[in-house]
Amino acid sequence: MTLVDWGVVVAYLTWIVVDGLRRSKGTDKVDGYFLANRSLPWWAVGLSVMATQMSAVTIVGTTGQAYLTGLRFIQFYFGLPIAMIILSLTVVPFFTRARVYTAYEYLERRFDARTRSLASSLFLIGRAMSLGVTLAAPAVVMSTILGWTLPVTILVICVPMIVYTTIGGVQAVAWTDVKQMFIVVGGMSAAVAILLYGILQHVSLNQALQLAGATGRLRAVDFQFDLSQRYTFWSGMIGGLFLMLSYFGCDQSQVQRYLTAKSIDEARQSLLMSAYVKIPLQLLILGAGVLVFVFYLFHPSPMLFNRAYDAQVLASPRAAEYAALERDFEAAATARREAATRNDRDAFLATDARVKDIRAKAAGIVRQATGDEGYNDVNYVFPTFITTRLPIGLVGLMIAAIFAAAMSASGGELNALATATIIDFYRRHFVKEASDSHYLTVSKLATIFWGLFACVVAMYAANQGSLIEVVNRYGSFFYGSLLGVFILAILTSRATATGAFFGLIAGMVVVLTVAFVFPWIEFLWHNVIGAVVVVVVGLTISFSGSQPHFGIHPSSESSR
Repeated sequence: MTLVDWGVVVAYLTWIVVDGLRRSKGTDKVDGYFLANRSLPWWAVGLSVMATQMSAVTIVGTTGQAYLTGLRFIQFYFGLPIAMIILSLTVVPFFTRARVYTAYEYLERRFDARTRSLASSLFLIGRAMSLGVTLAAPAVVMSTILGWTLPVTILVICVPMIVYTTIGGVQAVAWTDVKQMFIVVGGMSAAVAILLYGILQHVSLNQALQLAGATGRLRAVDFQFDLSQRYTFWSGMIGGLFLMLSYFGCDQSQVQRYLTAKSIDEARQSLLMSAYVKIPLQLLILGAGVLVFVFYLFHPSPMLFNRAYDAQVLASPRAAEYAALERDFEAAATARREAATRNDRDAFLATDARVKDIRAKAAGIVRQATGDEGYNDVNYVFPTFITTRLPIGLVGLMIAAIFAAAMSASGGELNALATATIIDFYRRHFVKEASDSHYLTVSKLATIFWGLFACVVAMYAANQGSLIEVVNRYGSFFYGSLLGVFILAILTSRATATGAFFGLIAGMVVVLTVAFVFPWIEFLWHNVIGAVVVVVVGLTISFSGSQPHFGIHPSSESSR
């Protein structure tokens, strides 16, 4: 990176942090710190909701995923529009009228304190783990570029994010998200334009699409019903629907966003924005990953994009074998380029298979020579393109976008973790009556704690494969069961507190059992399994035990 690029990065990040601190006005009360005094416009809330998903994990992980497998990951989002419509008609009015700080407060009103505490605990565990992955994505990028160690890079990213989130609360997070969305979309659009320019110098757009299609990367929809297939139409429409319902309806990091809206209608509009805009944005990201694949058909690329262990491999007993593979790779890549240029489909597919085989062997050598069984290449694909192919200035903008995406998405999750910790545990069970200044002080300490905890998780998350899959795999352990208990709370008036509590436990036990005993069942289905088990077990216990419990109407006054 040049001095110009570093200037862009420093200027943008300084602006993000300073503006975040400026937004701290009005956060001297609990309502202002956690919910921005319920005053944000719908479009800002909507952009903030999408920014949480459009994190650095999306930029780094999704593009790498598309480079390897193409557009089929888009099926993951097929259930999103339906989920947003359902949530707009159900949980949005429930939570807004209840005037709660967290989604789990409602569970105590409907059931009891132990159900609330268990649900909130599951959120804290799942979200803290996912936050670590969100931080790992930009750390992968920056450590590769700067040659820093991963722990140092993670701390460099975490410290500014912890500072402005701790001081500014949710209002600083929300307005930072708004800026981040424009920067990310603008930067990705510019990257796509440069990719197309580099490709069209060699082949026509139609030929480029044919090459991508020949490898299956343009196959966006798979109607096969197979629980062992990760991304299909059915896993997206059913498993994805349950995941989205739980994520946006039961996860505090999302619920807290639309609780900051001015009214129920504005909260609904913020969710519907995601229903209409998220899939096109995701196609932009995935399309960039596919174009990177086509781009490297005609431009030199490294045998492995993750070059962190080059020196260690070259000093190992397998150095000669690795060097021979690099020569084979260059020959195979040249043959593939020639086949692609003359549009020889059979020769192109044969040489592409050869390139993939060589890369797999090279990755195996790296794992054996270094002892790093978690070594992966996918998360380094797009960062390599950014730093080696983009023009001066735009490199800095893209790095700033990745950096800021991690900070803003992580800041929202960090604020939600602090909210649940203070509202659902500290104020509910330990210090029930205190001043706002006391709760704000403890909230800021909780924010710092969760920020440091996420940093520790991030140390290990960077080497677990595709980051976009890792974060959703973590979430799928918890989301289905949480959705099930809210279904019992909102849609089934005869469910009892005992049924809900033990149903939630049963859902978690079954999901974890399925995950470890039946690993061939892909993680999207864990959300369906968890929700169904909680509802079935919860209703069974409710009908066979105590009298029906109707709970308190959601419009009742909150106990604060």
